[in-house]
Amino acid sequence: MATWIWILIVVLALILGLIGGFYGARKYMEKYLKENPPFNEDQLRQMMLQMGQKPSQKKLNQMMHSMQNQANKK
Repeated sequence: MATWIWILIVVLALILGLIGGFYGARKYMEKYLKENPPFNEDQLRQMMLQMGQKPSQKKLNQMMHSMQNQANKK
């Protein structure tokens, strides 16, 4: 077989591998972040305390709800 055919096959395999890897990694990360959200109530409470705010349970619930809604929209 001619050398240019092998070069074409390698380039096509590389391009398909990059595209497949990108979408596979993206799908995996979306699933991971949906199952393991980056923030929980304790972390939000600590963050609010560090900013000098006194977090009430109502405020924490509102923030968690808004973060979940934002994650679901994506």
